[in-house]
Amino acid sequence: MQPNLLILGGTVEATALCKLVHAAGLQAIVSFAGRVDRPALHPVPRRIGGFGGVDGLVTYLRDNAVTHVIDATHPFAAQMSRNAVEACALARIPLVALTRAPWQAESGDDWIRVRDIPSAVAVLNGQPKRVMLAVGRMHLDEFAPNPQHFYLLRLVDAPAIPPNFPDHHVLVSRGPFTTDNDRALMQDHGIDLVVSKNAGGTGAYAKIEAARQLGLPVIMIDRPDLPDRVEVNDPQKVLDWVHGTTERGV
Repeated sequence: MQPNLLILGGTVEATALCKLVHAAGLQAIVSFAGRVDRPALHPVPRRIGGFGGVDGLVTYLRDNAVTHVIDATHPFAAQMSRNAVEACALARIPLVALTRAPWQAESGDDWIRVRDIPSAVAVLNGQPKRVMLAVGRMHLDEFAPNPQHFYLLRLVDAPAIPPNFPDHHVLVSRGPFTTDNDRALMQDHGIDLVVSKNAGGTGAYAKIEAARQLGLPVIMIDRPDLPDRVEVNDPQKVLDWVHGTTERGV
């Protein structure tokens, strides 16, 4: 049986994988959650929108004769990743996650590590500061309990509804970013503090390097816990895994 891949996308790693899959002549479709208005172009067919939970994903996998699922979603897309693990187990379809290593604090970093978004919000209790809030537009409202701060919001798409902050600036831009530009951005806006998810990878790391160079603290939000699964960190290893499972008839 020829492989028929479902790639759960939305990351630069997913884009790289789609290019390799297309070059290898494999059949695949990449799926986006629909949270970004202008998703990156890919050389394989795409679908946009949710599946309807675990049951909906199982139905999709069976109806479309999917043979392999590759979870190349963002490290914080925890619900989709959990659903994928459960759905693949029910449908008896092999799953691999294309992941990126989390960032590690280096000499000169001043990180305040927290376990989740509510914990980051709690750290912001206190005197007004000028905050670069780099958590994506889906989580902005969760920071509304601290309206005393100025918030610099860099987003892939402009929010449909203005953020619930009395003092903020929205910058619509898509990475990857450079350290020099992020350092200048922080200086131009007088940033005192950066809030970031520990996304890993290179595309969003510039703000962490810039904060280090400027001596700014970073509230670093740890990744959510996920079920055990097969993980690789290189798109080529995904192809190796697909070929290996196909040969073994997994």
